[in-house]
Amino acid sequence: MKLAGDIQAFAALIGHEFRQPALLVRALTHSSFASNAGDNQRLEFLGDRVLGLVMAEALLSAAPHAAEGVLAPRYNALVRKETCADVARQIGLGDVLRLGRSEMMTGGRRKEALLGDGMEAVIAAVYLDAGFDAAKALVLRLWGARIAHVEADARDAKTALQEWAQARGMAPPAYVEVARDGPDHAPVFTIEARLASGEAARAQASSKRAAEQAAAGAVLTRVQG
Repeated sequence: MKLAGDIQAFAALIGHEFRQPALLVRALTHSSFASNAGDNQRLEFLGDRVLGLVMAEALLSAAPHAAEGVLAPRYNALVRKETCADVARQIGLGDVLRLGRSEMMTGGRRKEALLGDGMEAVIAAVYLDAGFDAAKALVLRLWGARIAHVEADARDAKTALQEWAQARGMAPPAYVEVARDGPDHAPVFTIEARLASGEAARAQASSKRAAEQAAAGAVLTRVQG
């Protein structure tokens, strides 16, 4: 099977020459795309597990004396869907996703869930094509900087802000949706994070979760500054 030019360029970008190119095509095929080759749902399931094992090994190697309670949040930060989607954006995976018309019309190439699933499916495709060592090399190459700085990213901003408030006997922060702008397929949410003490900050993002995290981070910067 010969890969289309854009998919062939993507394979070169991630640094893996597929002996079974059909695996990569399937990994990039969303369920909305009509194809006899199948979609990437099963590969996403497998890739999630491969990614988890690679990250568990990498963390144990990087911090041989760290307790499980220290490793767990670092692990979660590295394998969560948002991180997978960020890596996917870094390598332009959205540009080569094979999507049905409905997903194309609603901004599917930018959707976090589709990007994250696609990234995990690509990992599985490399695993099935060339084995665990090849998949591990791919993950470590793409996640390298994130692994090196995971300690700072392990506690997300909402968790850190809640812990800050609780340590001072305050109620948990509140998150209020102030506005929603843009078309339905590409909304922009404005969220305000509020502390009982009156400190507050707003942030915008394409998902409520991301906007809440950004707003929490802004409040943290204020109260800790």
